[in-house]
Amino acid sequence: MLPLFHLLSSRLVEEVKELCNGLELENEDVYMATTFRDFIQLLVRKLRGDDEESKCVIDYVEKAVNKLTLQMPHQLFIGGAFVDAEGNKTYETINPTDGSAICQVSLAQVSDVDKAVAAAKDAFENGLWGKISARDRGRLLYRLADLMEQHQEELATIEALDAGAVYTLALKTHVGMSIQTFRYFAGWCDKIQGSTIPINQARPNRNLTLTRKEPVGVCGIVIPWNYPLMMLSWKTAACLAAGNTVVIKPAQVTPLTALKFAELTLKAGIPKGVINILPGSGSLVGQRLSDHPDVRKIGFTGSTEVGKHIMKSCALSNVKKVSLELGGKSPLIIFADCDLSKAVQMGMSSVFFNKGENCIAAGRLFVEDSIHDQFVQKVVSSAAEARSCWFIKTVEEVRKMKIGNPLDRDTNHGPQNHQAHLRKLMEYCQRGVKEGATLVCGGNQVPRPGFFFEPTVFTDVEDHMFIAKEESFGPIMIISRFADGDVDTVLSRANATEFGLASGVFTKDINKALYVSDKLQAGTVFVNTYNKTDVAAPFGGFKQSGFGKDLGNLILNSW
Repeated sequence: MLPLFHLLSSRLVEEVKELCNGLELENEDVYMATTFRDFIQLLVRKLRGDDEESKCVIDYVEKAVNKLTLQMPHQLFIGGAFVDAEGNKTYETINPTDGSAICQVSLAQVSDVDKAVAAAKDAFENGLWGKISARDRGRLLYRLADLMEQHQEELATIEALDAGAVYTLALKTHVGMSIQTFRYFAGWCDKIQGSTIPINQARPNRNLTLTRKEPVGVCGIVIPWNYPLMMLSWKTAACLAAGNTVVIKPAQVTPLTALKFAELTLKAGIPKGVINILPGSGSLVGQRLSDHPDVRKIGFTGSTEVGKHIMKSCALSNVKKVSLELGGKSPLIIFADCDLSKAVQMGMSSVFFNKGENCIAAGRLFVEDSIHDQFVQKVVSSAAEARSCWFIKTVEEVRKMKIGNPLDRDTNHGPQNHQAHLRKLMEYCQRGVKEGATLVCGGNQVPRPGFFFEPTVFTDVEDHMFIAKEESFGPIMIISRFADGDVDTVLSRANATEFGLASGVFTKDINKALYVSDKLQAGTVFVNTYNKTDVAAPFGGFKQSGFGKDLGNLILNSW
């Protein structure tokens, strides 16, 4: 019946378009209007040009930035409409480049969470999302990816404005990988399928078991502030491809790209209620999502401490599924037989990429004794130069990390995400000095407006020190020595952590690389590179870095 229904729908649409002089009409309009009367009313509204059901009034905040006029939604997005929070609650979202307020954003309350979950549940159980074919669902996600690409400069500018992301990096990574993620999972929509299994005692009756993969229902997604759009995309694209509906809580300090994304979902034709977005506090919105009896899964990226709390709430509420991508203290082992220039370049990237606000950042570098001093020399020319010039300069390369406005095209290093995080980084460095580590350069706030922090390097870091064990989540390089040739000891030290998100090794010896990769206790091991993630490769950690994966086709099984 389904192929016949599709054929009749297409024929009806094409005949009506021909009779009505090219009226814009799609198969989804037939699915939405399930009776002939509803369909005729839909046609009348479209012919009049007053199809109010397809329009959404958006109260934009407009700003002229980066040679663009940004139009930014700032309200909650529930059931396909932008609405004020209960009690008209709002808060200011801050530009980390200068500390100024960008705009007032609606602050979701518990009652708003209940409304959003109800909208998502209705969309899942009664709406178009569950009625259209998987291939049509994929087509809508492709359309959304195309719209994101059309608006990529705007999205990257908002990411720079609200999160302090360097614009050129935001274009390639924050936004670029988000687009790739939606395209990747759009292609999987019609390839999610069960299997046919011959069961015991199959003869003489030849019994078979047929399995189906089904969506779990309403999902809550709680995303962090370091990659606001990309982390939203990593989880949401897979969740939607599997046929679920979502309620998304962006980080309170970085809500604006998520709300712009909500607008693009409307333009893409994603049915109402499928995607809902609630800026607000984790203690209120995140907690209610974890506790809500109609939410069937939580996907969370954030701190281990909060992840543990979410996992407990999910168990006590309704035993909802949960996937957690949590903290890290990723070791990077650099052997003397490496390509030193590449190790220096990639070692710096492993720490300073995205201002160090990177979940897989190398939290501690182990450098073999015989090249330790040379490695440090190549990383930093002198502490005085780094402090006075606000950049890191290598001795042998004309290479600078310029700190400045993230919208400037020659900026390498933008402001930290928010003021509280800046204070945490300063305290982190003070503790490192107090415990006896050598502060080679940095460690201070840059004396200019905004939340800028100097790229920082510590050496002589011992295993017992706080900075050797705890994640900074900032641009702080932690360097420790290990004895020449002592592979097993450095592996033991690298694994002596409760985290296991990522790791890395630099060596020209393939046997050593394979041995070390096998022994490192981490979800990802980079060999002679770092930060190379891809939408087709699964991503996730071990131990207290969480469980469950993002990206790759196997993640569809968890949604």
